[in-house]
Amino acid sequence: MENQKLVPPHGGYRKLKSYQTAEIVYDFTAEFCKTYITPNGTDETNRSYRMAEQMVQAARSGKQNIVEGSMASPEAAANCAICLIHQTNFLLDKQLQSLEKEFLEQGGFTERLYWERRKARARQNEVKESRAGFHRSDGTNKSYK
Repeated sequence: MENQKLVPPHGGYRKLKSYQTAEIVYDFTAEFCKTYITPNGTDETNRSYRMAEQMVQAARSGKQNIVEGSMASPEAAANCAICLIHQTNFLLDKQLQSLEKEFLEQGGFTERLYWERRKARARQNEVKESRAGFHRSDGTNKSYK
């Protein structure tokens, strides 16, 4: 086996497993936020929009820190990587605690499921009513003649 350096010299960050992993984490985080957290557009006053932006920015920063760290000496880069791993672990733990607290404050899974079912039933009833001829402003089922 050849004597391989732990951290390649300047600019070899794309071959690092940590960079490749950070790239995957960034791509996944961005897609996850786009799909599940802010699916209805980008309302900047919305709390979930701000949370999604923070998540994407944290993932982007992790990737960028690896790039910047690879420009230093191998020892400094390894030390920086260890520090960043600890920092990332701390931030992810804080984010997880925050999301868990918010989830429980909103009633947990059962409460969310209840409200989602209620919304779905309301949409179904609207469709049924529009098909059945409930077009009168007084809410009666009498047809216009």
